[in-house]
Amino acid sequence: MKMFLLLPILIPFLTAIVSILAWNRRYWQRLFSVAGTAGLAVAGSGLLMSVWSGGIQAAQIGNWPAPFGITLVADLFSAVLVFLAGWTGLAVVFYSLAGIDSDRESFGYHPLVQILLMGVCGAFLTGDIFNLYVWFEVLLIASFVLMELGGEKAQLEGAVKYVSLNLIASALFLTAVAILYGMVGSLNMADVAVQLRTVTRPGMLTTVAMLFLLAFGIKAAIFPLFFWLPASYHTPPAPVSALFAGLLTKVGVYALFRVFTLWFVHDVQTTHPVILVAAGLTMVTGILGALAQREFRRILSFNLVSHIGYLIMGLGLLTPLALAGAIFYIIHEIIVKTSLFLVSGVVYHLHGTYRLERLGGLYSAHPGVAVLFLIPALSLAGIPPLPGFWGKLILIRAALEKEQFLIVSAALVTGLLTLFSMIIIWSEAFWKRAPNHPDPQSGGRGPSSPSQLRSLLILPTATLVLITFVMGLVPAPVFTLASRAAEQLANPAGYIQTVLKGTP
Repeated sequence: MKMFLLLPILIPFLTAIVSILAWNRRYWQRLFSVAGTAGLAVAGSGLLMSVWSGGIQAAQIGNWPAPFGITLVADLFSAVLVFLAGWTGLAVVFYSLAGIDSDRESFGYHPLVQILLMGVCGAFLTGDIFNLYVWFEVLLIASFVLMELGGEKAQLEGAVKYVSLNLIASALFLTAVAILYGMVGSLNMADVAVQLRTVTRPGMLTTVAMLFLLAFGIKAAIFPLFFWLPASYHTPPAPVSALFAGLLTKVGVYALFRVFTLWFVHDVQTTHPVILVAAGLTMVTGILGALAQREFRRILSFNLVSHIGYLIMGLGLLTPLALAGAIFYIIHEIIVKTSLFLVSGVVYHLHGTYRLERLGGLYSAHPGVAVLFLIPALSLAGIPPLPGFWGKLILIRAALEKEQFLIVSAALVTGLLTLFSMIIIWSEAFWKRAPNHPDPQSGGRGPSSPSQLRSLLILPTATLVLITFVMGLVPAPVFTLASRAAEQLANPAGYIQTVLKGTP
């Protein structure tokens, strides 16, 4: 049904409006936010089932035919990401009922989250490159306000770094779009793919490809453009960090996958080795940064950067198996990174700090919380039978088939060092004896009572961890889904024909 293409954008938009109308009514804002995000999750599920059973879906807003009108399109890759945005968004919003203070709620937290989810879904579903730029700007505005909401010094410092580099990325993006439009006279992604077949200046096209790689690389936080992320993602409250870690960088990754499978396949001997080198360097430099940290969320932030490298690795290899492995790993990454940042928030509510030297004793005092950390942490490190192992295995096999031994070495070393970084958190926060002195930087905040945590914080976190565990035990359905999505990316003729109604 074509309605499923519009609902993931319309539902959070309307939810944001009614939440603003209930500005001074905290209870109603919470109710609207949970209900609206649940509606988004259901709409995302409907979209995924529709695309799975009926193939790629496209709709022309206002009945203007492509390539002249505004196109919404969903293949399996974008449908999977919308599905994950809805369900992880619901987990974060439910967690926020206890994880966000009343001051931030009174200044628009819930409407901003909905605008952010609308921007994420819009970016995944748009079939127009300029509208992708517009959705990126919606994301930037909402995420910038969410990051600095509360006005703490660390938040403002992180927000300035975040927005500055992302504005540079937006300027590069717009420049690349302008040059591309000058070359082909179209902005519709499917039509651009058709028009690029007749371009007689392959050197200029490769230059445009590198501009897009630079712009989307900043937003995806790949080497050497990732320094804004670990400087900012640890500064807002845990639910905001979890939402950013799970979804925002994946929008940049999605954009890279879209343009480098649909458009820039004319000179793969030049473009995709650059992507592969960036993937390896992102893995290694990110994980080395994680090992140097002694703050819970900063370690997770550098790990987030490092594991973006695995996703870009699949794109650089550009085989159906590699693309399937990358999509499998994206699904795993969204769930695992969201759950780990939510666990860090639980730890903060228990001890009032994220600093590892001020933590300890969590395993003996709260064994359930320890399990909630351990499962996604081991999955991130690639320990079997958790899904991180299967994702890495698929990617490494694809790299071995292409005899790319250097990237295989980088992936294996990064997996080992990821395990070591998780051991650092485990030994400091969970295993060692709890310190007796309070954290002077916690603002005098003491541990929260367990009764405040049991349902609103633990339930959504435990749900994501359970999904991770089940996905590791039964990976075949997810791999089948990833394989079909990869086939559509590797053979974009179906995407083009669906949008242009049979145009070859």
